[in-house]
Amino acid sequence: MSKEYLTIEDHSTAAAAETIPDEIVLQTALERPAVFGMLVERYQAPFLRLAERVVRNRAEAEDVVQDAFVKIYRYGRRFRKGEDRKFSSWAYKIVLNTAITHYHKVRKREWQLPEDTDPTIEQSHANFRRAALDRETEAIVGSVLGVMPEELARLLGAYYLKDKPYKIIAADEGISLGALKMKLFRARKLFRRFLTP
Repeated sequence: MSKEYLTIEDHSTAAAAETIPDEIVLQTALERPAVFGMLVERYQAPFLRLAERVVRNRAEAEDVVQDAFVKIYRYGRRFRKGEDRKFSSWAYKIVLNTAITHYHKVRKREWQLPEDTDPTIEQSHANFRRAALDRETEAIVGSVLGVMPEELARLLGAYYLKDKPYKIIAADEGISLGALKMKLFRARKLFRRFLTP
């Protein structure tokens, strides 16, 4: 398969640069790093919005986006465009995973307890750690649901978080049981894709 690259003329104007496919910009940037700035300009704002929804802090979100761009560049040679795989979905997945990992590390530091030698409070420490883990898991799940399509996120939330039976969800949504099961299948698959590196 032959690779496509940009020429000097391709990105000589801002309007022309916007029409160049992301995949070609990435391939060119691997040979000429200065071109990577085009991807940064295109995606910095949406990546920042996504990261901020996960970490809930602007400064931390900026760090996440910077780390994500480094990973996108570093692993750019591994990206292969396919029928169902575009650069944008691949890159958003890297940002989401980077944000979730960052969130996990920050919260873990916040929830660490000093080591005590008093054996009478060991159970309270275990209970606190378990509660912290539950909050962290809930926050991560909420972050992933927040970036999924609204309908699929709503169905997953109704079934898994609110524990509603199929019949009630189908009635609430005004769809058949078969349609509900198919949508839940797609929603679970998409949820796994967001969580798996």
